Amino acid sequence: MKKGFTLIELLVVIAILAVLMSVIVVTLNPAEMLKKTRDTKRISDLDALRTAINLYVTDQGSLPTLNANCYISNSTSSGLTITGCSSYNVTSTPQLVNGGGWIPIDFTKISSGAPLSALPLDPNTTLAAAATPSGWHVYVFKANSSSSTYKLMANMESNYYSNGGLGDVESKDGGNYADVYEVGSDVTGL
Repeated sequence: MKKGFTLIELLVVIAILAVLMSVIVVTLNPAEMLKKTRDTKRISDLDALRTAINLYVTDQGSLPTLNANCYISNSTSSGLTITGCSSYNVTSTPQLVNGGGWIPIDFTKISSGAPLSALPLDPNTTLAAAATPSGWHVYVFKANSSSSTYKLMANMESNYYSNGGLGDVESKDGGNYADVYEVGSDVTGL
């Protein structure tokens, strides 16, 4: 008597494994997990920026004079239409903390030293240059120099953190725009 598996037994096992793999992929949804990871980084980056800007205003007394409606973390504004922005300021050196980066604040002037080694950029660099079905993906800084108020904005891309998701941060941040994550000292006036 031969020992081994028949062709039908092998096909049944392969079919069962295929069904299990399909269920796992659908349940875990790796693309959505990557989007959620990038959104978590966006939330963390904007929190670090808010802390650094608050430290600057506390240490220096006010924000520097600004010359644009919005400052963006991408080196180009072509193709972008960002909620609440009528003009954009871009720089070819976006991560500098000495006032030459995408946020025009010289964090090195803070008496305790710059709280950031580099200004963060949106983690989805492939979507940063153009609007996509899930929106623009750059960080945005808006400020009013005379009142030293500011707002930082980011567009979430995961279903979890987006407007209406289980972890919705866009519509629950208290800001003007229900489809944009907004933090800062004045999320409704800018």
